[in-house]
Amino acid sequence: MECVMEHKLYPLKFKPIYKQVIWGGERLREAYGKTNAPEKTGESWEISGVEGNLSVVSDGFLKGNNLEELIEVYMGDLIGDSVYEQHGLRFPVLVKLIHSSADLSIQVHPDNEYARREHGGSGKTEMWYIMEAGKGARLITGFSRDIDRRLFMEKLNARSLEEILNFEQVKSGDVLFIPPGRIHAIGPGIVLAEIQQTSDITYRIYDWDRTGPDGKPRELHLEHALNVLDYKAYPSYKTEYSMVRNSSVNLVDCPWFTSQVMDFDQPVDKDFNFIDSFVIYVCTEGQVELWYPGGDPVSVRMGESLLVPAVLKELTLVPRGRSILLEVYMKLNSPDNLPG
Repeated sequence: MECVMEHKLYPLKFKPIYKQVIWGGERLREAYGKTNAPEKTGESWEISGVEGNLSVVSDGFLKGNNLEELIEVYMGDLIGDSVYEQHGLRFPVLVKLIHSSADLSIQVHPDNEYARREHGGSGKTEMWYIMEAGKGARLITGFSRDIDRRLFMEKLNARSLEEILNFEQVKSGDVLFIPPGRIHAIGPGIVLAEIQQTSDITYRIYDWDRTGPDGKPRELHLEHALNVLDYKAYPSYKTEYSMVRNSSVNLVDCPWFTSQVMDFDQPVDKDFNFIDSFVIYVCTEGQVELWYPGGDPVSVRMGESLLVPAVLKELTLVPRGRSILLEVYMKLNSPDNLPG
């Protein structure tokens, strides 16, 4: 990366990192532009700072460099001074596209405190934006009634967990926030965008009695799961919002990321002088050109994501027909979001 500082930063696209899994399918390849994805691809990691899964730039003069290398050189210009001060070289947000052709395991994630103590890592808070859902598609999020550890184990041992789980039917545009401690599982026939903390810590509770590629049951993590589960039921599990055409609408605002959605059919000017952060765009429908001062426009199509460096504060988004974008960035973060 010699002399890269002589060049101006630009909106960055990355090579997807594909994950073949037993519950994966072909939808990302067939409908979302992932033509080189292998069979049974369940996840496309769009932008990742996870160790061993670092995203690599796919175009422009920075092509071939990974995200950690970019942060090392550009620091706050790329991710924002406050983000760099708190997270260093570790990019703090992980963006995935997920297609489920079968049930995912029933699982739960830890919070920061537990993850630091037990694994020396970060917890996982995440959100789902449903891009596509087949007829009758549903997922699990939370419990249907307040329970306790004793009842949970009773139902788990009797293979009757479904009696106490909350099932949500979903459709395109639905949003679900998954805080640490919330039991969850994606059901079949769903394509979604997942925005989460940079963490790969998942505690598998129940895997529908199936076996992995090696013919053996996949590992469960029950002890950790029991320590972090939130056994309460909540009145609502979906994030309520009203789409406003040609405007950004807030979805999730938490210490680890802020997410918005835009449904638009005319150019929209964006001013990010009020934040000290990168901005991520995930195109869930249509196609959009991103115009910025001093550079050529960059196009992002359905199924693609891009990273706008923090130094680029003023943009114009030009849709090619009706398009939908997820917009993700970080606000000034709370002390709980300091690296583990």
